Amino acid sequence: MLEIRADLVDAMVAHARADHPDEACGVIAGPVGSDRPVRFIPMVNAARSPTFYEFDSLDLLRLYRDMDDRDEEPVVIYHSHTATEAYPSRTDVSYASEPHAHYVLVSTRETGSEDGPYELRSYRIVDGQITEEEVRVVGVAPSTE
Repeated sequence: MLEIRADLVDAMVAHARADHPDEACGVIAGPVGSDRPVRFIPMVNAARSPTFYEFDSLDLLRLYRDMDDRDEEPVVIYHSHTATEAYPSRTDVSYASEPHAHYVLVSTRETGSEDGPYELRSYRIVDGQITEEEVRVVGVAPSTE
């Protein structure tokens, strides 16, 4: 099961709507071994495509170095589908290289860049096998400052 804060869900949906009609993509990092998504990191879809996403290789290298420096790992890897349901495509499965990550898909097929309904689903993808998992959205943790 993926437990994720509402503000992080809102950020993924906003990114998907902002990039529509192209697919949006990004990562939510968290402390190594915690399975807790904390830091929202929108990425640029280097493919600039409505049917495909691709992380820029230099951006991805910077991201992994930054996460390493912060003792983080990718807890959520997300992208949007602009015309289809929130289910991994064959290409999505072939690119899924983080066996411990939650692969979240946001579908903006009904409303595009406008407010309104969206579909959000999460999967584990290991060795080409897709397993859908429950998503539990929780409130934002109170500030400790």
